[in-house]
Amino acid sequence: MPDFHLYRKAWRFSGAPHEEPKLTQEECRALLKQGGLLVRNTFDFDDPKESKFWFVIKDRFKGMDELSSRVRNKIRHAQKTFDYRLVDQALLLEKGYPIMAETYADYSVSDRTMNEAVFKAYLTEHTFDCWGVFDKENSELIGFSCVRRWNDSCEYDLSGIMTRYKRDGSYPYYGLYHAMNEYYLQEKGFKFVSDGTRSITEHSHIHEYLIQNFNFRKAYCHLAVHYNWWMKIAVKILYPFRGIITIPRVKAILNMESMQR
Repeated sequence: MPDFHLYRKAWRFSGAPHEEPKLTQEECRALLKQGGLLVRNTFDFDDPKESKFWFVIKDRFKGMDELSSRVRNKIRHAQKTFDYRLVDQALLLEKGYPIMAETYADYSVSDRTMNEAVFKAYLTEHTFDCWGVFDKENSELIGFSCVRRWNDSCEYDLSGIMTRYKRDGSYPYYGLYHAMNEYYLQEKGFKFVSDGTRSITEHSHIHEYLIQNFNFRKAYCHLAVHYNWWMKIAVKILYPFRGIITIPRVKAILNMESMQR
């Protein structure tokens, strides 16, 4: 059985996106017998044919030369203000939750629970490269990013910056993404870095930010969603009303159903 894990009642592939296979009906049924509401299967990664589902990736790095003068200036300003470096996971367990709580409070859509117990469980159940963002003036940890790493690629999985630094003109995210892009694409020689798939909740605008400022692009793929028996019935009944349903979790599932159709 391919390497899938259960996350928020949905089975998802644990490996690199370009290695995910197309599952058979029998494999999906076997996963659902172990629990969960659905299996999300993405395959044919980076298909040249445009589709309704994609990963957002960057597979080339040309340093500052590839960026606009506006972005270069913001990165340089951030580099004067902040220090970006790999840190031990224990540091985020100790000091990361207040930053994550502020980040979640700032999302435009509240579709999930993020309390301290959930945050710490997420960190301890997975192995990440952890990046810390430190204010040079007082050495305070003001942001971080957790990176899920494979042999030749990685995914920027969970990131947060304290709210006041996102709004004071210091541009911490510009420096953070530039540092990570440089490290994984230039120093490590990875095939690509990813910031995950198209959002089904639309809680953040990070993908548009990365495409516009750092030359990320859409790597199209195919999406197949397999439901357990009663979930399949519920989706079929509710799908015609997807335009008026406002419950975030239900709306997200119906959005995903629309994307696979």
